[in-house]
Amino acid sequence: MHRILLIDDDAQLGPPLAIYFKRFELELVHALKPSDGLAQLGAGGFDAAILDVMLPEMDGFELCRTIRRQGDLPVVMLTARGEVMDRVVGLELGADDYLPKPFEPRELVARLQTVLRRRRAPAAGQGGESATLEFEGLSIDAARRCIHRHGTVVELTGTEFDLLHLLAREPGKVFSRDDILNQLRGHEAELYTRAVDIVVSRLRKKLEPLDCIKTLRNAGYSLALRRAAP
Repeated sequence: MHRILLIDDDAQLGPPLAIYFKRFELELVHALKPSDGLAQLGAGGFDAAILDVMLPEMDGFELCRTIRRQGDLPVVMLTARGEVMDRVVGLELGADDYLPKPFEPRELVARLQTVLRRRRAPAAGQGGESATLEFEGLSIDAARRCIHRHGTVVELTGTEFDLLHLLAREPGKVFSRDDILNQLRGHEAELYTRAVDIVVSRLRKKLEPLDCIKTLRNAGYSLALRRAAP
């Protein structure tokens, strides 16, 4: 059973959600304050975190930033409905997904299942392709979900890894923003093309000095690296 940490100062939210989550073999632990939540995360044993934006002590953005400094735990943020800027900021800080409040519990479960499924999937290459993709200066171990840039491990969020792996499976192919969103979040997901630009921007910074991702205006993105010599 996956363990999920909810950090939200609404004391009435956790208990009914925890009961609902059990139907899907998810154990929900509720922390009312960021400090308590960080302490529990520090003890380990959690598979994902849900963060509200409006919190005491520090807001959800600062909390997400703190969690990201400590690792790549999947993070889903709860934002105010209609506040697109909240979504943009959350994604820029490394959140894997967002959900506007008020929300349907089933949709929250679906979002969590998606990020958890991406995290545990071996993502081996298709058509007998090796699970490790080698490029000049970059190695992508799909089975271990591990990236090496010039021999150094690069920490990526689940969404960042999935986007890079998608491009790397077909280097040179141009993927539109909608193509990328459909691949990463499913055909039923709300399309939010700005999210793709944000994730690409984060990837580029993390993979510097490699110039990995090429932008084709009004078309999309492609991987610009050459395959490593055998």
